[in-house]
Amino acid sequence: MIGRPAGAGDPAIIAAEHVVTPDGVLAPGWLRIADGRIEVVLPGEPPAPAGRRAHWALPGFIDMHVHGGGGASFTEGGPDDARRAAAFHRAHGTTRTLASLVTAPVDRLERRVAMLADLADEGVIDGIHLEGPFLSAVRCGAQDPRYLTAPDVTTFARLHAASRGWLRMITIAPELPGALEVIRAAAAAGVIAAAGHTDASDEVTAAAVDAGISHATHLFNGMRPIDHRAPGPAGALLDRQVTCEVIADGTHLHDAIIRLAARAAGPGNLVLITDAMAAAGRPDGSYRLGELDVTVSGGVARLAGGDARGRAAPAGASPIGAGSIAGSTASMELVVRRAITAVGLSVTDVADAASTTPARRLGLEHVTGSLRAGLAADIVLLDSDFRLSAVIARGEYRQPTT
Repeated sequence: MIGRPAGAGDPAIIAAEHVVTPDGVLAPGWLRIADGRIEVVLPGEPPAPAGRRAHWALPGFIDMHVHGGGGASFTEGGPDDARRAAAFHRAHGTTRTLASLVTAPVDRLERRVAMLADLADEGVIDGIHLEGPFLSAVRCGAQDPRYLTAPDVTTFARLHAASRGWLRMITIAPELPGALEVIRAAAAAGVIAAAGHTDASDEVTAAAVDAGISHATHLFNGMRPIDHRAPGPAGALLDRQVTCEVIADGTHLHDAIIRLAARAAGPGNLVLITDAMAAAGRPDGSYRLGELDVTVSGGVARLAGGDARGRAAPAGASPIGAGSIAGSTASMELVVRRAITAVGLSVTDVADAASTTPARRLGLEHVTGSLRAGLAADIVLLDSDFRLSAVIARGEYRQPTT
């Protein structure tokens, strides 16, 4: 193991007051790592002194929706920038990452996807999420409306081919002409078709679920609001019990809404994400998301106003005005801690939402996502306040950062 903890104990043995497993919480419990995998998980005290002890041991976090962090981004810059973004989040507990791109010209997205596919081959990231360009102009949020395009199967095929199989998810507004065809094509290709940045009615959204939509991109955000007479996309997605992303950063959603969403979505259908951009882990100041200027104040990222060049948005599009939330500055460590301590979800439900359910959705449940013998040693250790004390990714210790 790289970066083994200091101490007299066996660095392959980890003990915790609470070990969260698929079959329940071992209190206390321990596990042993060998060759980058979990060799054994058992209740009680270990047979030899542990190299690391913690209050809680959880499976490593899996972020299905993240644009950057630590001052670097997946959406711009070169491969080293993407590596820095992934490393930042790994140091905060994210042991598997789906790199998310924002709307851009298709040619540029094609090149970006190809670059990220190379990094996925290296194991830097675990796949790619296209958040755009098939999104609603009236719900585009922090997506550049100049580059939104109608859903097109040929365009999807180009981007999918550029990914060399690493495209794992695409967000689509199901009300757009051509959307159902792209949804069907994505589902047939094994790509998660997600509804997001959409002004669809509940009826249109339900039809899209029948066509292959199986996931909600940041539920409630970038969607027509739910109404007691017009449930809209959020109502339909919760009613059909697809997997639903929520951003539990204290800014995007009220904590009560997250509790309601968790109950409505049903067991195994909540997914915690960061939707983080480059400013995650960095001081307040000026940043970029794609081509858009972002100002971070008090840890909240908002568009600085206008479009990237101060030009008007296309006809029918929402103006990109000052104050629109532009992703988050959160880490998975933060959203997990808030989901437990502020939202009030159980530790086991949060472990499912941060690890087990994302692993299942990405087809990685036989690789990672839970503390089970035979799976990769992707583990986070937390103190009694649910603050990170150690990260183990593929059996290698990573130094947490503050």
